[in-house]
Amino acid sequence: MDRPLKTEPKSCLVKQNREFSDDEINQEVPQNFVGKLTNIQRPVRQKEPSWQIPLTPPPRLPTSKACEEFNWQANQPTVRERNAVMFNNQLMADVYFKVGSAPTIQRIPAHKYILATGSSVFFAMFYGGLANHEGDVEIPDVEPGAFLNLLRYLYCDEIQLEPDNVLATLYAAKKYLVPHLARSCVRFLETSLSARNACILLSQGRLFEEQELMQRCWEVIDAQAEEALRSDGFTDIDINTLKTVLSRETLNAKEVSVFNAACRWAEAECARNELDPTPENKRKVLGEALYLIRIPTMSLDEYANGPSQSGILTLQETNDVFLYYLARNKPDLRFLKKARPGLTPYKCHRFQSSAYRSNQWRYRGRCDSIQFAVDNRVFVAGFGLYGSSNGAAEYQVKIELKKNGIVLGQSYKKFFSDGSSSTFAVMFENPIQIEPDIFYTASAVLDGGELSYFGQEGLSEVQCGKTNFQFQCSSDSTNGTGVQGGQIPEIIFYC
Repeated sequence: MDRPLKTEPKSCLVKQNREFSDDEINQEVPQNFVGKLTNIQRPVRQKEPSWQIPLTPPPRLPTSKACEEFNWQANQPTVRERNAVMFNNQLMADVYFKVGSAPTIQRIPAHKYILATGSSVFFAMFYGGLANHEGDVEIPDVEPGAFLNLLRYLYCDEIQLEPDNVLATLYAAKKYLVPHLARSCVRFLETSLSARNACILLSQGRLFEEQELMQRCWEVIDAQAEEALRSDGFTDIDINTLKTVLSRETLNAKEVSVFNAACRWAEAECARNELDPTPENKRKVLGEALYLIRIPTMSLDEYANGPSQSGILTLQETNDVFLYYLARNKPDLRFLKKARPGLTPYKCHRFQSSAYRSNQWRYRGRCDSIQFAVDNRVFVAGFGLYGSSNGAAEYQVKIELKKNGIVLGQSYKKFFSDGSSSTFAVMFENPIQIEPDIFYTASAVLDGGELSYFGQEGLSEVQCGKTNFQFQCSSDSTNGTGVQGGQIPEIIFYC
């Protein structure tokens, strides 16, 4: 057999595995392929996003100790620096706050003029018709650290947020009507949003009436519902948030997982109310929320080994649900009987055509890999793969998703190829959150039919729905897959 020509530009060629001869390794661009120019040619982003480029940190602001120096004002050339000296400083303080509740009450000095120019609430407090000028101002419902964050912003235009204080700071910003600080808190929460904390942040978003934060939380909860329902934060949400989650049509979760999560929440609620976690008490704290669980949509096996033995259902309900599964004349049930539709996945297809050759596409334990980046947060559920070009065949496959060499998710699956050029979906156990403007590596190692279809006329940039994908070659690819041709034709995702 003639040695295949390597027509791919050198800069995009993957390194070949030396244990195989060149004859055995697939080309990124198939033999005898003549590529076509696409109508849309967008430049691939090469520069790192501006928010990822490390910036030179600004000079540190002076602290209250600076006022101990003689003529300290002369050493601070800007209003911001001079105000920074006054932050949390007793010098010229004309008001004191007792912040927090026992035993962590903290007495904090401040200056009415600065506070009043930054907050209409403070202006009304100190200069309004009902101004009170006597004694310390007690603020028992705000944490001292959060109140200092608020003052730091009012004095210095400086925002210092951490996971442990951001919610308390958001509460303080909302209470004293400081919208820019509140928006900064919300943006911080959005960047740290994950399936582990989405439910508790949803509960906080409802409390603070932050619609944008709530929408971001729903995106995560819907797409990664199984993980969100198993999270510790789910048990800490309030009853109204629980009802909104249980009534959600777009949850990508099995109904038995929804039931198990509700039981965990009920046990935690019993503890909060100092009740024994008996089935009767769990049912009591769940109340009407119990009937938002779509028990009749479970499989008979799931129901028989789960809700029917939980003790939460009454004996009548247990029998009626069994009759609903098995009897011709089905009883009326208070539970919803229609399954949740869940989210509809998107498929980003990166090739314009597919083909097969008598000597391609081969595997033999080698890895097909491609890198991609998106311009907004999505959740990758799996990959579409090509199957056998030589009749029906079964494949075993390991798929993997990595970021900077770290494995975020992997799955071992089997799929059946009917011999057509169609793609075949191989899914992860749970969708994986993908952040914008970062390159991730999608890989697949197949074992099965020796020859398969492969993609050609690949695109470096693809618009799918509202999401823009960019593709580039991966050094992990040892089987010839690249931008212009090869395997992994589809990225399956939710957004």
